[in-house]
Amino acid sequence: MKREEALNLLHSHMQNPNLRRHCYSVEAVMRALARHFGEDEEIWGIVGLLHDGDYEETKNDPKQHTIKMNQWLKETGETNQDILNAILSHNYAHTGQYPPKNNLEWSLYCCDELTGLIVAVTLVRPEKKLNTVTVDSVMKKWDTKAFAAGVHREQIKTCEEKLGIPLSEFIRLALTAMQNIHQELGL
Repeated sequence: MKREEALNLLHSHMQNPNLRRHCYSVEAVMRALARHFGEDEEIWGIVGLLHDGDYEETKNDPKQHTIKMNQWLKETGETNQDILNAILSHNYAHTGQYPPKNNLEWSLYCCDELTGLIVAVTLVRPEKKLNTVTVDSVMKKWDTKAFAAGVHREQIKTCEEKLGIPLSEFIRLALTAMQNIHQELGL
């Protein structure tokens, strides 16, 4: 699957612009992580772009999240098991199936929540611009549990154990990736 096809699939099932921006953020970070690990940027990017693509249709039935996207991908003729498995692993917490097992799947698991934290840090800054956010500004909010309370910090911190990337480096990598697409994110 090419990015344009993945983008069309995402847009046909997701209308909320903020949810779309979240998917763009995760795509950018996944591409950066693919470069970090010397992996296929296109595959990793597609996984990031589509990981929440069925959310609007499954938000009231979390066990169906990722299952629908997998079905839609197969209907388009997608057979790449790396893409299909990584997307399924994204909803492991609700399905109890498909636990993350490789760098692709753990990268998605760790960076998904981090993109939300970075956006939250951006939005409390006076300029509301990603280019004013630093690793230090994200780390200053890290221990403030009331700030972006829905962000599962323990999930992000798994980057150290599962990916071998120190937390501050992981934040730097994600922040830089998001800053590179700041216009697409409106930040």
